Amino acid sequence: MSITVEPDGKSLWSAVKHKITGTRLYRLIGIDRAIAFTILARGWGSFAGLITLGLIARFLSPAEQGYYYTFGSLIALQIVFELGFSFVVLQMASHERAHLEISLDGRISGDPVHLSRLASVLQKTVRWYASAAVFLVAFLVVAGLYFFSTHNQGGNRIQWQVPWLADALAATFTFLLDPLLSFMEGCGFVPQVARLRFVQAAVGSVFAWTALATHHGLFAPAATIAGYALAAGTWLFGRRSLLLPLLRRDPRPNRISWMDEVWPFQWRIAVSWLCGYFIFQLYNPVLFAYQGPVAAGQMGMSLSLANALSSVAVSWINTKAAPFGALIARREYVQLDSLFFRSTKQSVGVALTGAIVIWLLAFCLGILHQPLAHRILGPLPLAILLLTAALNMVIFAQAVYLRAHKQEKFLLNSVLGAILVSISTFFLGRTYGALGIVIGSLLIGLFMGLPLGTYTFVKYRRLWHGK
Repeated sequence: MSITVEPDGKSLWSAVKHKITGTRLYRLIGIDRAIAFTILARGWGSFAGLITLGLIARFLSPAEQGYYYTFGSLIALQIVFELGFSFVVLQMASHERAHLEISLDGRISGDPVHLSRLASVLQKTVRWYASAAVFLVAFLVVAGLYFFSTHNQGGNRIQWQVPWLADALAATFTFLLDPLLSFMEGCGFVPQVARLRFVQAAVGSVFAWTALATHHGLFAPAATIAGYALAAGTWLFGRRSLLLPLLRRDPRPNRISWMDEVWPFQWRIAVSWLCGYFIFQLYNPVLFAYQGPVAAGQMGMSLSLANALSSVAVSWINTKAAPFGALIARREYVQLDSLFFRSTKQSVGVALTGAIVIWLLAFCLGILHQPLAHRILGPLPLAILLLTAALNMVIFAQAVYLRAHKQEKFLLNSVLGAILVSISTFFLGRTYGALGIVIGSLLIGLFMGLPLGTYTFVKYRRLWHGK
């Protein structure tokens, strides 16, 4: 059955799309309404990130910059409690809502079995995250206080304690709200959530700039997260007519059996998500501990550029996760493959183009002897870091495709990647600094990540679809 969602901004987008749909450019880049809003959000994040970089260079010392970015790496430890649940929620919701209709005012109709199962997904989500949030805030506070006290290389001049506590509390609030956004995406609200991400990015940026400009720079990470939480909470409150009836509905006797239907998928996702921390978030803490906060700050600022690029490029894949699930539920595999391969080519193309542009801009800053050039990695390690980010687009796309089947077949890939990257980061980072870290990660991606990922993708696509 088809799904109708609220027409926020739809008429404007329809008018624009009508003008460009027939063009070769549209067919080449494949921007739909969800991607457009996602690019706005992440494009704004990239543009605002440049302003943030300038403010960081202006108002934070090189050592404070190291604390700023290492805050973010430690906050990412929330993945231990999230356990990949948000992705599971999105896929479970998308498979159930494929058999339901959602009216413009938020009322759901259709098969009562699927409706009860959808309610069961939401209720389980709320219970899990409410319980996990209590342990998360305690864990983040203790872990951060221990790490920064043990490696307090900035001396007593840097007052990091209160900013860290604020960061941990703000992260806990977004931890509670993010799975609800994933649920709404699974229900077909992909363009609306994408537009919300734009609002979140704008509000978070303004909050961060205010903290930096008023000489409260280490509070900027907490301010950014608080802006995200405020925007998300406001948007979800406006969708209470959809969420509250599902929360109140008794799903029995059609309640989803989490142990039988979900846990065999989720525990693999959880391990993969946890491995992702060691693959993508370990650089800053290792450099902070062994090379000092200045080196960590350079890596952190460079990673923010690479992550901004990745967040835009991955829009072509991320916005298709829910449609992938719906197509699989209806066994429309030809349409699934067509959408996947087209989106992957577009994502990788954007990543490579963006990597070249970012590197050229950074190189020019160095030639012009701009102070900002000393706050990021040198030309060679930056080029390797950006190339690795583009390479990861292919691996990420393959994983999303397989996970849309409610299967986690990238577990071995994730575990091997986490082990190899962790070993490489610790040993090469301790001895050779940032250059050793990025070279190690690129080699692991080229000779393990991409070949094994492609083998896994081809194997299970052929097994499941007979291709």
